[in-house]
Amino acid sequence: METNAKLSMLRTSPRKVRLVADAIRGKKIDEAIAILNNTDKRSSEPVLKLLNSAIANAVNNDGAEADKLFVKTILVNEGPTLKRFRPKDHGKAFEILKRTSHITIVVSDEFKK
Repeated sequence: METNAKLSMLRTSPRKVRLVADAIRGKKIDEAIAILNNTDKRSSEPVLKLLNSAIANAVNNDGAEADKLFVKTILVNEGPTLKRFRPKDHGKAFEILKRTSHITIVVSDEFKK
């Protein structure tokens, strides 16, 4: 049984979040939580909260056992970019792109065949 959880508009660049997502893709839940707790990246905390939400969805809504779950897929897509400007020399403006991310985690209790 597959269960998912989504996080939208995370104020972190997708490139930085993908580093954390690649570390837990395909892992068992207890192993993924241990990796996220020991990863020294700012995006590991929201990914851990999202993973815990996906586990709770699977246990409470679908009746799955938390011990048998694993991270089937984790997708990190680019959200809307906030555009800000900084003044530069001679009256010019320098654009700053503040990127956002959308994350989707799918946990399952059916192992890959």
